[in-house]
Amino acid sequence: MLPSFEHLQKTVRRYYAIDEASMQALMACCKVTNIGKGVTLYDIGQTPTYFAFLHKGLMRAFLLDEEGNEYNKNFFDEGRFPGCMSALLQQKPSRIAIQALEPCELVEIDFQKFRTALFTHPDLMRFHIHYLEKHWLLEKEPKEISYLEHEAKDRYQAFLTDFSAIAPRLPQYHIASYLGITPTQLSRIRKQIY
Repeated sequence: MLPSFEHLQKTVRRYYAIDEASMQALMACCKVTNIGKGVTLYDIGQTPTYFAFLHKGLMRAFLLDEEGNEYNKNFFDEGRFPGCMSALLQQKPSRIAIQALEPCELVEIDFQKFRTALFTHPDLMRFHIHYLEKHWLLEKEPKEISYLEHEAKDRYQAFLTDFSAIAPRLPQYHIASYLGITPTQLSRIRKQIY
């Protein structure tokens, strides 16, 4: 079995213990692909048909404002599932893009096949619920509250704690974009801290 498939199976089973038949149903939705640094996995305006499991590499989800400025929405490292989920669910063009910040090895997961497997295998659905609860609800709400309640310096320090594994791999301008500040503001904050 390919290392990327083994990694996917171990990751899925950390969220919920699914049986072998369910795992095989999931694996039937998958194929391995590699993309280079700077390559966009999903473009803004594209209607995606799959999401991915990130075996190796680092990715970001970003959006553009009317002037073309980029704003980082999220980062994905190994063991995460980058995708434009609202676009997949609604079968509409995505408002966000997913881009490789490093060379990446991915497992592409066909969304329609995955949805069929979810409704056929209840334990696979339970895995999906546990993943979404942790990463799309429990992680998202504190970030949104942090933007309202905390100064940029506090948000940066929280970022360093929450993303300690990937912060050294990220250019500072990407971190600034995620925090909703300019690179110059982040530079000032870093001088105060260090």
